[in-house]
Amino acid sequence: MRAQLDPIVERIRAHFSAKAAARDRAYQASRETIRNCANAIRAIHRAEFSEAKTLLKAARDLLARTKRDLAEHPEVFHGGFVDDAQKEYAEGCITYALVAGEPLPTPEALDVGDAPYLNGMGEAAGELRRYLLDMLRRNQVARCEAVLSQMDDIYIVLVTMDFPDGVTNGLRRTTDMVRGVLERTRGDLTVAVRQRDLEEKLGILERHLSANSRPGNPIP
Repeated sequence: MRAQLDPIVERIRAHFSAKAAARDRAYQASRETIRNCANAIRAIHRAEFSEAKTLLKAARDLLARTKRDLAEHPEVFHGGFVDDAQKEYAEGCITYALVAGEPLPTPEALDVGDAPYLNGMGEAAGELRRYLLDMLRRNQVARCEAVLSQMDDIYIVLVTMDFPDGVTNGLRRTTDMVRGVLERTRGDLTVAVRQRDLEEKLGILERHLSANSRPGNPIP
């Protein structure tokens, strides 16, 4: 029996060794992908779009290499950490497109799964809140309203994806996060708009009082 068992075990051992090596490479590449995407998003918020594109391309190349490495190990490819890397890549690319005013990339164009794409889109809504708050500090209220509309569009899409978490990779949790982010952002923008309107009215009143208080212009 040992003579029959040895070649079977050696074949299984070789297969496991190859799978483990591919998994280790893919895990490391996924971590590097996530790092590149996080740095790309930081660059986007600094309006360093060329740097962001370079980092996102590096992330795409890593994902492509991972896909090739795991072509014979689909169970590892769908084990979770590759989906996380794809989600971060989708988040970075979607954030870039929305902030830079470019067309929204599709899952096919990014070569990512549908679930990582939608979860990445939800995470991008959180980055849009940060972008909007930065513009509020610069008093760019008109642009803020357009960004809030983009966030609202994302939420409307996500809330319609009523499927089990096993299908969507926990999209319901992401959707809940987007709803909370959207509500807080809408409240912040409403307060800012009302404050701006009040300041404008006070400015008009001050100019009116100043003009009427000049000599020859008696205050009524």
